[in-house]
Amino acid sequence: MIVTMITQAIRFGVVFLYGSTGEILIEKSGHLNLGIPGIMCLGGVGGCLGAYWAHRTGLPPAVVVLIAVLAAMLVGGLGGLLYGVFTITMRCNQNVTGLALTTFGAGVLGFWGTQMGDKEIFFAPASRYAFTPSLFFGNKTPDNWFATIFLSHGVLVYLGIVFAILVYLVLKYTRTGLSLRAVGENPAAADAAGIPVIRHKYVACVLGAAIAGVGGAFYLLDCTRGSLEYVIDAMGWLAVALVIFSLWRPNISIFGSFIFGFLYILPRYIEGVGLAEKELLKVVPYAVTAIILIVISFFNKKETQPPAALGLPYFREDR
Repeated sequence: MIVTMITQAIRFGVVFLYGSTGEILIEKSGHLNLGIPGIMCLGGVGGCLGAYWAHRTGLPPAVVVLIAVLAAMLVGGLGGLLYGVFTITMRCNQNVTGLALTTFGAGVLGFWGTQMGDKEIFFAPASRYAFTPSLFFGNKTPDNWFATIFLSHGVLVYLGIVFAILVYLVLKYTRTGLSLRAVGENPAAADAAGIPVIRHKYVACVLGAAIAGVGGAFYLLDCTRGSLEYVIDAMGWLAVALVIFSLWRPNISIFGSFIFGFLYILPRYIEGVGLAEKELLKVVPYAVTAIILIVISFFNKKETQPPAALGLPYFREDR
């Protein structure tokens, strides 16, 4: 049972990893996007439709995965673009815009699911065909615990880890990442230094939302085996909490996502306790995040703090 729990924790944790990686990228530009849960819902819709069309066309599994990922990134990116237009160009309140986007995305997922009705069975064949088989073993069962835990997952699990590592490397070691972090810390100074602030903000908002959108598609096509479930927005809030838990570092969020995934599935494996106790356990990730937020507030280290201009609108005329 322990091996099964760890395997499932990794799979569900990657849903949070996609969302937190995208949100970290957005927040590094100085924008607090609380619309990530809704963007993940939109990405789930786009990814499922892309996978369904590609599978119906008879394309190979690798192409089905590619089209589903691109569709999820496209729809999620459009959500990020919408957020950017309101918060960057129109200078609307970031919190209100993000919450409105979350409501919109959850509504789109619910409406789309209602319209699909019993047609959700169409997504299960695409899931079994291209997403749930192991990247290394296919539909075969691994013969040892190491392979079961680390090598029995579908391609999107490893893609999520790759995204997190790439975002970490770009932010840490590239000139583009340095410019983006400068925009998030002091956009006026970055603007004065010749950095195109608006461009960096838009790219971060769109690309971060595109990555988060894949998380919604991954949940529906891998974790639920193609069955429509409407809890993506709740998992999106956990992804936002993971950003704080990982101290705005994508490399730490890889390990944090496993912890969140383990806590998320833990109630399913606990016997002898009531439903109320199991529901109470679901609050643990939020409680741990709150504790970490309180602890880091006592330390004035730059490495543990969010971007200085996070959530603050930038008006070039006010420089």
